[in-house]
Amino acid sequence: MILYDHSGNSSDDEDRDDFVKRVSSTRPGIGLALGGGLARGFAHIGILKVFKRNGIEPSLIAGTSIGAVVGAAYLADKLDVLEDWANGLNRMSVLSYLDFRVRGASMIGGTRLRKLLEENFSGIQIEDLPHPFIAIAADLYTGHEIWLRKGSLVDAMIASFSLPGIFPPVDINHRKLVDGALVNPVPVSTTLALGARMTIAVDLNADQVGRTAQAESQGYNNVAGFDFFNDKDVPPDVQKGIKNTTTKRLFRRQDNNPSLFGVMFSALGIMNDRITRSRLAGDPPDIHIKPLVGHIGMVEFERASDLIRLGEEAAERVVPDILQAMEIFLPPDN
Repeated sequence: MILYDHSGNSSDDEDRDDFVKRVSSTRPGIGLALGGGLARGFAHIGILKVFKRNGIEPSLIAGTSIGAVVGAAYLADKLDVLEDWANGLNRMSVLSYLDFRVRGASMIGGTRLRKLLEENFSGIQIEDLPHPFIAIAADLYTGHEIWLRKGSLVDAMIASFSLPGIFPPVDINHRKLVDGALVNPVPVSTTLALGARMTIAVDLNADQVGRTAQAESQGYNNVAGFDFFNDKDVPPDVQKGIKNTTTKRLFRRQDNNPSLFGVMFSALGIMNDRITRSRLAGDPPDIHIKPLVGHIGMVEFERASDLIRLGEEAAERVVPDILQAMEIFLPPDN
Protein backbone atom coordinates (compact mmCIF):
# COMPACT_ATOMS: atom_id res chain seq x y z
CA MET A 1 0.00 0.00 0.00
CA ILE A 2 1.46 3.37 -1.03
CA LEU A 3 0.46 6.40 0.99
CA TYR A 4 0.27 10.09 0.22
CA ASP A 5 -0.69 12.57 2.90
CA HIS A 6 -2.13 16.02 2.42
CA SER A 7 1.01 17.67 3.74
CA GLY A 8 2.86 16.42 0.67
CA ASN A 9 4.80 13.62 2.30
CA SER A 10 4.88 10.34 0.46
CA SER A 11 6.32 6.95 1.21
CA ASP A 12 7.34 6.73 -2.44
CA ASP A 13 7.60 9.97 -4.40
CA GLU A 14 8.18 8.24 -7.72
CA ASP A 15 5.10 6.07 -7.27
CA ARG A 16 3.08 9.12 -6.25
CA ASP A 17 4.12 10.87 -9.46
CA ASP A 18 3.11 7.81 -11.48
CA PHE A 19 -0.29 7.86 -9.84
CA VAL A 20 -0.86 11.54 -10.57
CA LYS A 21 0.19 10.98 -14.20
CA ARG A 22 -2.23 8.05 -14.49
CA VAL A 23 -5.08 10.11 -13.11
CA SER A 24 -4.21 13.06 -15.32
CA SER A 25 -4.07 10.89 -18.42
CA THR A 26 -7.69 9.88 -17.91
CA ARG A 27 -8.74 13.56 -18.00
CA PRO A 28 -10.97 13.22 -14.91
CA GLY A 29 -14.27 14.96 -15.48
CA ILE A 30 -16.55 14.62 -12.48
CA GLY A 31 -14.84 14.25 -9.13
CA LEU A 32 -17.22 12.88 -6.51
CA ALA A 33 -16.51 13.39 -2.79
CA LEU A 34 -18.54 11.05 -0.57
CA GLY A 35 -18.62 12.15 3.06
CA GLY A 36 -18.60 10.22 6.30
CA GLY A 37 -21.61 9.74 8.55
CA LEU A 38 -21.84 6.05 9.62
CA ALA A 39 -25.33 4.65 8.93
CA ARG A 40 -26.36 7.83 7.16
CA GLY A 41 -23.88 6.84 4.47
CA PHE A 42 -26.49 4.50 3.03
CA ALA A 43 -27.90 7.68 1.48
CA HIS A 44 -24.88 7.55 -0.86
CA ILE A 45 -26.38 4.41 -2.41
CA GLY A 46 -29.54 6.27 -3.39
CA ILE A 47 -27.54 9.15 -4.82
CA LEU A 48 -25.40 6.89 -6.99
CA LYS A 49 -28.51 5.07 -8.22
CA VAL A 50 -29.97 8.38 -9.41
CA PHE A 51 -26.67 9.28 -11.07
CA LYS A 52 -26.71 6.01 -12.96
CA ARG A 53 -30.30 6.52 -14.14
CA ASN A 54 -29.41 9.98 -15.45
CA GLY A 55 -26.12 9.11 -17.14
CA ILE A 56 -24.00 10.97 -14.59
CA GLU A 57 -20.76 9.00 -14.25
CA PRO A 58 -18.04 10.12 -11.83
CA SER A 59 -14.55 9.59 -13.24
CA LEU A 60 -12.84 10.05 -9.87
CA ILE A 61 -14.17 9.15 -6.40
CA ALA A 62 -12.75 10.16 -3.04
CA GLY A 63 -14.50 8.76 0.01
CA THR A 64 -14.24 9.18 3.76
CA SER A 65 -15.39 6.49 6.20
CA ILE A 66 -18.74 5.07 4.99
CA GLY A 67 -18.26 7.20 1.88
CA ALA A 68 -15.17 5.14 1.07
CA VAL A 69 -17.14 1.91 1.49
CA VAL A 70 -19.99 2.98 -0.80
CA GLY A 71 -17.64 4.55 -3.33
CA ALA A 72 -15.56 1.38 -3.47
CA ALA A 73 -18.67 -0.77 -3.89
CA TYR A 74 -19.84 1.44 -6.77
CA LEU A 75 -16.53 1.24 -8.63
CA ALA A 76 -16.25 -2.50 -7.99
CA ASP A 77 -19.74 -2.96 -9.49
CA LYS A 78 -21.09 -4.24 -6.17
CA LEU A 79 -23.47 -1.44 -5.25
CA ASP A 80 -26.47 -3.76 -5.64
CA VAL A 81 -24.84 -6.26 -3.29
CA LEU A 82 -24.28 -3.55 -0.70
CA GLU A 83 -27.86 -2.30 -1.06
CA ASP A 84 -29.32 -5.80 -0.60
CA TRP A 85 -27.17 -6.37 2.49
CA ALA A 86 -28.09 -2.98 3.96
CA ASN A 87 -31.81 -3.51 3.43
CA GLY A 88 -31.60 -6.81 5.29
CA LEU A 89 -30.15 -5.33 8.47
CA ASN A 90 -32.04 -5.19 11.76
CA ARG A 91 -31.03 -4.43 15.34
CA MET A 92 -29.92 -7.95 16.11
CA SER A 93 -28.01 -8.51 12.87
CA VAL A 94 -26.12 -5.26 13.45
CA LEU A 95 -25.11 -6.50 16.91
CA SER A 96 -23.92 -9.76 15.38
CA TYR A 97 -21.22 -7.88 13.45
CA LEU A 98 -19.88 -6.15 16.57
CA ASP A 99 -17.28 -8.34 18.27
CA PHE A 100 -16.91 -6.54 21.58
CA ARG A 101 -13.76 -7.02 23.59
CA VAL A 102 -12.57 -5.92 27.00
CA ARG A 103 -8.89 -5.35 26.21
CA GLY A 104 -7.01 -3.59 23.46
CA ALA A 105 -7.16 -0.20 21.77
CA SER A 106 -10.84 -0.43 20.83
CA MET A 107 -14.24 -1.63 22.03
CA ILE A 108 -14.85 -3.58 18.82
CA GLY A 109 -12.36 -5.98 17.30
CA GLY A 110 -13.58 -5.55 13.73
CA THR A 111 -12.86 -9.16 12.75
CA ARG A 112 -16.44 -9.90 11.74
CA LEU A 113 -16.74 -6.77 9.61
CA ARG A 114 -13.44 -7.56 7.89
CA LYS A 115 -14.67 -11.06 7.11
CA LEU A 116 -17.85 -9.60 5.62
CA LEU A 117 -15.88 -7.20 3.40
CA GLU A 118 -13.45 -9.91 2.31
CA GLU A 119 -16.34 -12.12 1.24
CA ASN A 120 -17.25 -9.49 -1.36
CA PHE A 121 -14.02 -7.57 -2.09
CA SER A 122 -11.22 -10.07 -1.47
CA GLY A 123 -8.37 -9.79 -3.96
CA ILE A 124 -9.54 -6.47 -5.43
CA GLN A 125 -6.79 -3.86 -5.69
CA ILE A 126 -7.56 -0.14 -5.79
CA GLU A 127 -5.53 0.34 -8.96
CA ASP A 128 -7.64 -2.30 -10.75
CA LEU A 129 -10.86 -0.28 -10.38
CA PRO A 130 -12.20 1.32 -13.59
CA HIS A 131 -11.69 4.86 -12.27
CA PRO A 132 -9.29 6.37 -9.72
CA PHE A 133 -10.40 5.87 -6.13
CA ILE A 134 -8.99 7.42 -2.96
CA ALA A 135 -10.00 6.44 0.57
CA ILE A 136 -9.26 9.09 3.20
CA ALA A 137 -7.72 8.09 6.53
CA ALA A 138 -5.80 9.85 9.30
CA ASP A 139 -2.43 8.99 10.82
CA LEU A 140 -3.13 8.44 14.52
CA TYR A 141 0.28 9.72 15.62
CA THR A 142 1.00 12.62 13.25
CA GLY A 143 -2.53 13.76 12.44
CA HIS A 144 -1.67 13.78 8.73
CA GLU A 145 -4.40 13.26 6.18
CA ILE A 146 -3.63 10.03 4.33
CA TRP A 147 -4.79 9.22 0.81
CA LEU A 148 -5.08 5.47 0.26
CA ARG A 149 -4.92 5.01 -3.48
CA LYS A 150 -3.17 1.73 -4.14
CA GLY A 151 -3.22 -1.80 -2.75
CA SER A 152 -5.89 -3.78 -0.94
CA LEU A 153 -9.35 -2.27 -1.32
CA VAL A 154 -10.51 -3.97 1.89
CA ASP A 155 -7.63 -2.51 3.91
CA ALA A 156 -8.37 0.97 2.55
CA MET A 157 -12.07 0.78 3.41
CA ILE A 158 -11.43 -0.47 6.94
CA ALA A 159 -8.77 2.16 7.64
CA SER A 160 -11.09 4.90 6.42
CA PHE A 161 -13.91 3.96 8.84
CA SER A 162 -11.83 2.91 11.87
CA LEU A 163 -13.27 5.36 14.37
CA PRO A 164 -10.78 5.74 17.27
CA GLY A 165 -11.85 3.90 20.38
CA ILE A 166 -14.52 1.97 18.51
CA PHE A 167 -12.40 0.11 15.95
CA PRO A 168 -8.67 -0.62 16.21
CA PRO A 169 -6.22 1.40 14.09
CA VAL A 170 -5.17 -0.26 10.85
CA ASP A 171 -1.44 -0.83 10.29
CA ILE A 172 -0.47 0.15 6.74
CA ASN A 173 3.06 0.97 5.63
CA HIS A 174 4.31 1.52 9.20
CA ARG A 175 1.47 3.90 10.03
CA LYS A 176 -1.49 3.42 12.34
CA LEU A 177 -4.51 4.72 10.46
CA VAL A 178 -7.93 5.74 11.75
CA ASP A 179 -11.17 7.27 10.46
CA GLY A 180 -10.57 9.92 7.80
CA ALA A 181 -13.51 11.98 9.08
CA LEU A 182 -11.17 13.33 11.75
CA VAL A 183 -9.32 15.35 9.11
CA ASN A 184 -11.45 15.56 5.94
CA PRO A 185 -15.11 14.50 6.33
CA VAL A 186 -16.05 15.46 2.73
CA PRO A 187 -12.88 15.20 0.59
CA VAL A 188 -13.54 17.75 -2.14
CA SER A 189 -9.94 18.94 -1.79
CA THR A 190 -8.74 15.51 -2.91
CA THR A 191 -10.77 15.56 -6.12
CA LEU A 192 -9.55 19.07 -6.89
CA ALA A 193 -5.92 18.17 -6.25
CA LEU A 194 -6.20 15.30 -8.71
CA GLY A 195 -7.52 17.50 -11.48
CA ALA A 196 -11.30 16.99 -11.50
CA ARG A 197 -12.86 19.52 -13.86
CA MET A 198 -16.15 19.46 -11.93
CA THR A 199 -16.75 18.50 -8.29
CA ILE A 200 -19.78 17.08 -6.52
CA ALA A 201 -19.84 16.78 -2.73
CA VAL A 202 -22.24 14.71 -0.65
CA ASP A 203 -22.44 16.04 2.90
CA LEU A 204 -24.27 13.78 5.35
CA ASN A 205 -24.00 16.11 8.34
CA ALA A 206 -25.35 19.33 6.87
CA ASP A 207 -28.77 18.47 8.30
CA GLN A 208 -27.36 17.96 11.80
CA VAL A 209 -28.10 21.17 13.68
CA GLY A 210 -31.66 21.65 14.86
CA ARG A 211 -32.92 18.25 13.73
CA THR A 212 -32.76 16.43 17.06
CA ALA A 213 -35.82 18.14 18.54
CA GLN A 214 -37.84 17.39 15.43
CA ALA A 215 -36.73 13.78 15.50
CA GLU A 216 -37.70 13.40 19.13
CA SER A 217 -41.18 14.77 18.41
CA GLN A 218 -41.56 12.19 15.64
CA GLY A 219 -40.55 9.34 17.90
CA TYR A 220 -37.02 8.81 16.58
CA ASN A 221 -35.49 8.67 20.02
CA ASN A 222 -32.21 7.19 18.87
CA VAL A 223 -30.73 10.37 17.41
CA ALA A 224 -28.82 11.18 20.60
CA GLY A 225 -29.99 8.46 22.94
CA PHE A 226 -29.32 5.37 20.89
CA ASP A 227 -30.84 2.29 22.50
CA PHE A 228 -30.59 -1.14 20.91
CA PHE A 229 -32.52 -2.68 23.73
CA ASN A 230 -35.94 -1.07 23.54
CA ASP A 231 -39.02 -3.27 23.69
CA LYS A 232 -40.26 -2.16 20.27
CA ASP A 233 -37.25 -3.42 18.29
CA VAL A 234 -35.78 -6.08 20.58
CA PRO A 235 -38.33 -8.19 22.46
CA PRO A 236 -37.73 -8.61 26.21
CA ASP A 237 -37.15 -12.36 25.86
CA VAL A 238 -34.36 -11.69 23.36
CA GLN A 239 -32.88 -9.02 25.62
CA LYS A 240 -32.61 -11.55 28.44
CA GLY A 241 -30.60 -13.82 26.16
CA ILE A 242 -27.93 -11.20 25.63
CA LYS A 243 -25.38 -11.99 28.30
CA ASN A 244 -22.81 -9.35 27.37
CA THR A 245 -23.33 -6.68 30.02
CA THR A 246 -20.76 -4.43 28.34
CA THR A 247 -22.90 -4.37 25.22
CA LYS A 248 -25.97 -3.44 27.22
CA ARG A 249 -24.17 -0.63 29.05
CA LEU A 250 -22.88 0.85 25.80
CA PHE A 251 -26.21 0.91 24.02
CA ARG A 252 -28.94 1.26 26.66
CA ARG A 253 -30.21 4.69 27.64
CA GLN A 254 -31.62 5.42 31.07
CA ASP A 255 -34.80 7.50 31.36
CA ASN A 256 -34.16 10.73 29.41
CA ASN A 257 -30.39 10.37 29.35
CA PRO A 258 -28.58 9.26 26.18
CA SER A 259 -26.57 6.07 26.01
CA LEU A 260 -22.77 6.11 25.90
CA PHE A 261 -22.79 5.39 22.17
CA GLY A 262 -25.46 8.04 21.72
CA VAL A 263 -23.25 10.71 23.28
CA MET A 264 -20.20 9.63 21.29
CA PHE A 265 -21.90 9.61 17.91
CA SER A 266 -23.81 12.82 18.46
CA ALA A 267 -20.52 14.51 19.34
CA LEU A 268 -18.96 12.98 16.22
CA GLY A 269 -21.74 14.44 14.10
CA ILE A 270 -21.17 17.92 15.51
CA MET A 271 -17.42 17.64 14.95
CA ASN A 272 -17.85 16.42 11.37
CA ASP A 273 -20.25 19.25 10.61
CA ARG A 274 -17.88 21.91 11.89
CA ILE A 275 -14.80 20.49 10.14
CA THR A 276 -16.77 20.08 6.90
CA ARG A 277 -17.92 23.70 6.96
CA SER A 278 -14.33 24.84 7.38
CA ARG A 279 -12.88 22.58 4.68
CA LEU A 280 -15.59 23.35 2.13
CA ALA A 281 -15.24 27.08 2.72
CA GLY A 282 -11.73 26.79 1.30
CA ASP A 283 -12.55 24.20 -1.36
CA PRO A 284 -16.22 24.65 -2.30
CA PRO A 285 -17.71 22.03 -4.62
CA ASP A 286 -19.50 22.91 -7.83
CA ILE A 287 -22.52 20.87 -6.67
CA HIS A 288 -23.26 20.37 -2.96
CA ILE A 289 -25.73 17.59 -2.15
CA LYS A 290 -27.20 17.62 1.37
CA PRO A 291 -29.53 14.68 2.07
CA LEU A 292 -32.10 15.41 4.77
CA VAL A 293 -31.02 12.61 7.09
CA GLY A 294 -30.48 14.49 10.36
CA HIS A 295 -33.50 12.87 12.03
CA ILE A 296 -31.95 9.41 11.63
CA GLY A 297 -29.32 8.34 14.15
CA MET A 298 -25.78 7.75 12.96
CA VAL A 299 -25.95 4.13 14.09
CA GLU A 300 -29.48 3.31 12.99
CA PHE A 301 -28.22 0.94 10.31
CA GLU A 302 -31.56 -0.86 10.21
CA ARG A 303 -33.11 2.18 8.52
CA ALA A 304 -31.21 1.64 5.29
CA SER A 305 -34.30 1.75 3.09
CA ASP A 306 -35.25 5.19 4.47
CA LEU A 307 -31.72 6.48 4.02
CA ILE A 308 -31.43 5.19 0.46
CA ARG A 309 -34.76 6.84 -0.39
CA LEU A 310 -33.66 10.13 1.15
CA GLY A 311 -30.45 9.94 -0.86
CA GLU A 312 -32.43 9.43 -4.05
CA GLU A 313 -34.66 12.40 -3.22
CA ALA A 314 -31.64 14.63 -2.56
CA ALA A 315 -30.00 13.61 -5.83
CA GLU A 316 -33.17 14.08 -7.87
CA ARG A 317 -33.41 17.66 -6.59
CA VAL A 318 -30.00 18.55 -8.02
CA VAL A 319 -29.97 16.50 -11.24
CA PRO A 320 -30.96 19.55 -13.35
CA ASP A 321 -28.15 21.56 -11.76
CA ILE A 322 -25.64 18.76 -12.40
CA LEU A 323 -26.62 18.39 -16.03
CA GLN A 324 -26.41 22.14 -16.55
CA ALA A 325 -23.01 22.28 -14.84
CA MET A 326 -21.77 19.41 -17.03
CA GLU A 327 -22.51 21.49 -20.12
CA ILE A 328 -20.27 24.24 -18.75
CA PHE A 329 -17.44 22.27 -17.14
CA LEU A 330 -17.39 19.26 -19.46
CA PRO A 331 -17.97 20.49 -23.01
CA PRO A 332 -17.62 17.93 -25.81
CA ASP A 333 -14.07 17.53 -27.06
CA ASN A 334 -13.48 19.20 -30.38
